[in-house]
This record gives sequence, structure tokens and C-alpha cells, in this order.
Amino acid sequence: MGLAELVLLAIGLSMDAFAVSICKGLGMKKINLKVAVVLGLFFGGFQAGMPVIGWALGSQFMGIIGPIDHWIAFILLAFIGGKMLWEAFTEDEDEGDGKDAEKIDLVEYLILAIATSIDALAVGISFAALSVDIVPAVSLIGITTFIFSVAGVAIGHTFGARYEKPATIVGGIVLILIGLKILLEHLGILAL
Repeated sequence: MGLAELVLLAIGLSMDAFAVSICKGLGMKKINLKVAVVLGLFFGGFQAGMPVIGWALGSQFMGIIGPIDHWIAFILLAFIGGKMLWEAFTEDEDEGDGKDAEKIDLVEYLILAIATSIDALAVGISFAALSVDIVPAVSLIGITTFIFSVAGVAIGHTFGARYEKPATIVGGIVLILIGLKILLEHLGILAL
């Protein structure tokens, strides 16, 4: 997996956190940089940590999954992308949960970080299948998610909810396309 694919993957994975960050920004009367940075650290940290866990698990089973690794990567990425698209088109937008968005709630941030990074666990398994160098990959994912999360709070505050659904759709499509590219390359249909 090349740098371009890793960048696109990092962007795709960060879209859930970006969408949630936009929602947090919506509830702010004025932008709170501290909240944005703490939220970004939670989201970025979990988005970087989950692939490491998936990679460690996947690395233990490479002898078994080696011959079908491209199918595993395709199925996992297509599933994650499809799930994001499904959620974008079927879930109702929350109008707010009554909490003050300008206060830091570590328990809430922990739950949100885990929920938005579960997909990254499956990506870590595909990293093991594709022998991706894990440290630069998860660093890129973590930094990208941090940037998108902080930006999401600012965008949510400034522009409202109109970007939440498109961000989730773009993230889902990007993940599906990366999975398809991996499959086509391994099948010899696409040579890049």
C-alpha cells in the first residue's frame, strides 16, 4: 500500500470522527479551542491505536490468511465503507443531547472515540494481511484524524450540520474504492 492509498485511507477513517466533531461544534455558542484539541486527541489516539490492535491480531494468523489477504482487505474495507454509507442515508440527525458542548466530558469523549474507531480495528487486520509498515501508517491515521476532528469542531460551529452527511458519504466511498483497488491489483486486473 503506497503513500497515496494510506493518505486516502487515513482521510476515509477520519470521517466518522469529523462528523461527530461537527456535531460537537454545532452546540457551541463560541468556539472552544481546548474542547476541540482534547476531542481531537481522543479521536486521533483511538484511530491510531485500534489499527495497532488489529494488526497485532492479524499478524498472528498470516500463514492462514496470506493466500486470501486481498479478499480480506477488500471485504473489510467494503464493509466499513458500506456501513458508513448506510449510516449516512438511514440515521436521523440528533438535534442535541442537552449537554453543554463547551465543557469537556472525558467519559463521553472516550465512548465517542471508541465508537468512531472500531472500524480502524478491521483496517489494522488488513494492514497485517498486506504487510503494511504499521508505525508510519497509524501515525498518519492519528494525525489526520486529529486535524479533521479539530477542523470539524470549527466547521460545525461555523457552518452548521450540512457537512456531516457528505463527510460520512465521502469517507465510505473512499474506503470502498481503496478495498476495490487492492482486490483488483492482487487479481492482476489493475496495475498501478
